[in-house]
Amino acid sequence: MRRANETLEQRVEARTRQLTEALAQLRESERRFRLLVEGVTDYAIFMLDPGGIITNWNSGAERFKGYRVGEIIGQHFSRFYAPEDQENGLPHRALTIAARDGRFEAEGWRIRKDGSRFWANVVIDAIHDDAGILIGFAKVTRDMTERRAVEEQLRQAQKMEAIGQLTNGVAHDFNNLLATIIPNLELALPHIKEERVSRYLENAVHAAERGGKLSNQLLAFSRRHDLLTEPVDVNRRISHACEMLPRTIGPTITIEMALDGDLWPAMTEASQLELATLNLAINARDAMPAGGKLTISTTKVARGNRSRLPPIDPGDYVVISVADTGTGMSEEVRNRAFEPFFTTKEPGKGTGLGLSMVYGFARQSGGTVTIDSEIGRGTTFRIYLPRAQHRLEGTEEAADQRRWNAGPPSRILMVDDDSAVRAVTGTLLRTFGHEVIELASGEAALDLLDQDRRFDLLITDLAMPTMHGREFATKARRLIPGLPTLFVTGYTEARRDREITQGHVLRKPFRRAELAEKLRHILQHAGRCNGHDASDRRRRQSDARRRTAREE
Repeated sequence: MRRANETLEQRVEARTRQLTEALAQLRESERRFRLLVEGVTDYAIFMLDPGGIITNWNSGAERFKGYRVGEIIGQHFSRFYAPEDQENGLPHRALTIAARDGRFEAEGWRIRKDGSRFWANVVIDAIHDDAGILIGFAKVTRDMTERRAVEEQLRQAQKMEAIGQLTNGVAHDFNNLLATIIPNLELALPHIKEERVSRYLENAVHAAERGGKLSNQLLAFSRRHDLLTEPVDVNRRISHACEMLPRTIGPTITIEMALDGDLWPAMTEASQLELATLNLAINARDAMPAGGKLTISTTKVARGNRSRLPPIDPGDYVVISVADTGTGMSEEVRNRAFEPFFTTKEPGKGTGLGLSMVYGFARQSGGTVTIDSEIGRGTTFRIYLPRAQHRLEGTEEAADQRRWNAGPPSRILMVDDDSAVRAVTGTLLRTFGHEVIELASGEAALDLLDQDRRFDLLITDLAMPTMHGREFATKARRLIPGLPTLFVTGYTEARRDREITQGHVLRKPFRRAELAEKLRHILQHAGRCNGHDASDRRRRQSDARRRTAREE
């Protein structure tokens, strides 16, 4: 009995040691698991009882949901759901599905302690004991807001790229139509004696021009738009843009203009300046839902006054200010205002591209944009554009008076696959006193140049079906080195050609005066006759004058 008792005691001691060691190991395992769970900060990991009451809470949950352990233990997990999801019974369905299937996984909006929303990936796993009885749930939540924003930006970019491809093609055909309509109307105007009919035709010309601007504005929204800068009368363009503002921003907003009467011309693209002004005005309208005042002003900043310039290259700048009395911006919104796709508007109320387009326009012009704003005190945008280094040649009306000065009479090869555009452009060129050979393709034009190289200028459409205009011009210049080229295009695609960056491009639709100005600039600065002697040139000039007289 004594030996049996001793043996039993030894076994009890051994078993006790085993249990103690197992308990210590269990406690160590629990400690390590707790440290692991507490150390995870990118995920909210916590437990629920079978009814959905929170029983523990990790640091990751506290980090991006905002609740401390003492604030949330004992609360129902449905408080993280949006009110509309609570009303629809989504929390209860989530637990029901997890209990039935073992797991529930979904993504959706969740609510932080401060009331802000975040996009969450949620996994709920059912936990059973050894007997298979449900004892609770393990819930893991991950904040996916940033990833969702990136994915949304990618979707937006893909959508805008598709729109860009569509609108670019549509704009080309649309501009070709307008490039036929406008010159034909201008050719008809001098032959109309009745003032009322002339007025009708002039109205049609102006409407067609607005159609061309609309086409270019659509393209600017949908894809990168390389600017073709030139000296621009900023006050005139701002005034033109403001003519349509009352219909755009509504009657509750008062519009004031304060334009510097001695303003310099700016080096930029006129149509994009108008569009940028409209974008800022629409942005101001949205910041004044109850009405207010919109002030558009212009001024100039001289090279020496660095205190009034943002961090940009030294120089003289023209400044366009658009100020509103609206709600203003927080510092966070102000810092992100120019980001593509960033918007504070409700879904479906804005693309988030308007201000980024304004910023891109200013930077491509060689300037910048600044924002002054405070919550409740309104916002002022300032566009800085570099001063043009030479004076404006005059208004559109003055250019129209010089329409016969389209450079010295010359022999021109014109290539365009659109028969209507080709015909009317050829007619315009002949009214200027030039001799014109019209062809429908680059291949036919190259065949002609193999036989006849007595041309002073090449005019070609950029987008042609079998040979691109730039490719044709390159091959033509191999046959006639130094041949000046004028590219005509209905697209606004990026242009990297050296001649194009120097200004030898004419966008469809164009006015008769615009064509004359381009011809005068190119032909007067060509500096050579491309192989013709002086007597041959004088003979062709005399022939061209006689043909013009007969046509008149």
